[in-house]
Amino acid sequence: MNKKPLLLFLILLMFFLGNIFTRNNKDSPVTAPSSTILAAWNNHTDNIQVSGSGRVIKLLPDDNRGTRHQKFIVRIDKDLTVLVAHNIDLAPRVKGLKKGDTISFYGEYEWNQKGGVIHWTHRDPGRKHPDGWLQHNGKKYR
Repeated sequence: MNKKPLLLFLILLMFFLGNIFTRNNKDSPVTAPSSTILAAWNNHTDNIQVSGSGRVIKLLPDDNRGTRHQKFIVRIDKDLTVLVAHNIDLAPRVKGLKKGDTISFYGEYEWNQKGGVIHWTHRDPGRKHPDGWLQHNGKKYR
């Protein structure tokens, strides 16, 4: 029996229910802990709000084409890393971030073969997308 459709259904159900219960509190990280991100990666699922944390394993140069993004790679599981692309035109840069630091996040997961991307880690000025954030050393960046 193929369990992938059932797992995909459960992930989507968690996302839907999470949105219902967090409409008034967009900062609440109630959907998708790191294990759900791993399941989403295994099933090629994307466009889901996720929360989690991990260890920074590599700092990358900023992407300065178009909207500017601070970029770094986070290990969220022994088998999975994700790229975090944090929009520094809409939110402050995470100051003092170093390899080995722990960072927490709430944003949107996009699948790719390398593990995926976490983005929308900032407030949405258009108020059409859930607000996201990063947290490092007790400070929240949104």
